[in-house]
Amino acid sequence: MTRALTVSIDAMGGEAGPGAVVSALLKTIQRHSDVQFILHGDEAQLKPLLARQPKLKDRALVRHAPGKVSMEDKPSHVLRRGKDTSMWHTIQTLKSGDADVAISAGNTGALMAVSMFGLGIIDGISRPAIAVIFPTLKGQCIVLDVGANVTASEEQLVDFAVMGEAFAHAVFGLARPTVGILNVGAEEQKGNDGVRAAAQILRDSNLPMAFHGFVEGDDIAKGTVDVVVTDGFTGNIALKTAEGTAKLVGSYLRQALKRSLLSKLGAVIASGALQTLRRKLDPRTQNGGVFLGLNGIVVKAHGSADAVGFASAVDTAIDMARADINARISTDRSAIAAESAGAKVGEL
Repeated sequence: MTRALTVSIDAMGGEAGPGAVVSALLKTIQRHSDVQFILHGDEAQLKPLLARQPKLKDRALVRHAPGKVSMEDKPSHVLRRGKDTSMWHTIQTLKSGDADVAISAGNTGALMAVSMFGLGIIDGISRPAIAVIFPTLKGQCIVLDVGANVTASEEQLVDFAVMGEAFAHAVFGLARPTVGILNVGAEEQKGNDGVRAAAQILRDSNLPMAFHGFVEGDDIAKGTVDVVVTDGFTGNIALKTAEGTAKLVGSYLRQALKRSLLSKLGAVIASGALQTLRRKLDPRTQNGGVFLGLNGIVVKAHGSADAVGFASAVDTAIDMARADINARISTDRSAIAAESAGAKVGEL
């Protein structure tokens, strides 16, 4: 790139407010010395916050946006009347080429609608998807879709596999990620027609992935594959179930360690191991969902993200931009289309 990589940020979107965003950028510049930021929002709030952080003086620019998208706003309302909002300005800055990635912790539905309207979808991709990173016994895996599409056809599941493979390459550095489709069983005859048809297309493809076949729910935490593909309805339930289970385990553990004097002593002795466990279960370290399939890189941080969580979302966005993820998605989707066309000619 001829200029420093630039991140366009909706500074008013999250529950924690712009203060958390500015604190997050201080963490980001410690890891990325060549990144610039454009913050969109109320300049009366943003400029005083930046003025107190001299390290950001030459790294962050404020663009005034008087409006704000609330968590209750309907996507249709934002599309009609949200052109003065920080979210809208954030995406438009990406569209204009002034930024390389966009990040918001605001309303997920509104952000997807504004992003699709402003950026459009990559040629050959039927629908965008939201991808998240899950912790596993082997490290991490990617799950998509987790909420953008309630149902998914065989074509869309194939698109999700292509996008997930590109994401794994960009973020994990894997040359040939393993990919599986979430199903009610691992046997080839299990599942509905769409799931089985998508699996057959991926088995026959020559994409830079290792297609594993079907995986079940417990395979996500096992780390059986690098990328788990499913529809947004099932994926969102899996995501929320995993988050709830992690909170449940953490609560049980805290109760157990406070139960008696002996257990409290054991907690002190095992404090190092407990800190390691806490870090692994901390959702802030892999914060946010990535909107894949758009003509631009958009990352949705959790609405409740603090500085640590928002900084993690910024790191993910930067990794994706530097890996040129959309170019890989376009190439691989074109390869699938060419293989499909060749197969049809062969049948004739």
